[in-house]
Amino acid sequence: MMTCHEYDYIEIVCLFHYPIRLTMVTGVLIEGVALDTARNESRAESIKIQTGDGIQLVALSEVTKLAITIDNPHFTEVHF
Repeated sequence: MMTCHEYDYIEIVCLFHYPIRLTMVTGVLIEGVALDTARNESRAESIKIQTGDGIQLVALSEVTKLAITIDNPHFTEVHF
């Protein structure tokens, strides 16, 4: 489970709609624009991102790294 401190990073990328790269526990990379937080069909906390294939909900429990792919004043990447 993600801590409140870690969840703040998710809220920042969604607030500013930053382009992000998520590294999943499986090693898969998912790139897109952060839109919002939501719960998926299993009620798991997720991040909603716009990818080249459309809108996707990604369960936060499956994310090991979040990276912002543009220069910004907040942060570059965070490991969970």
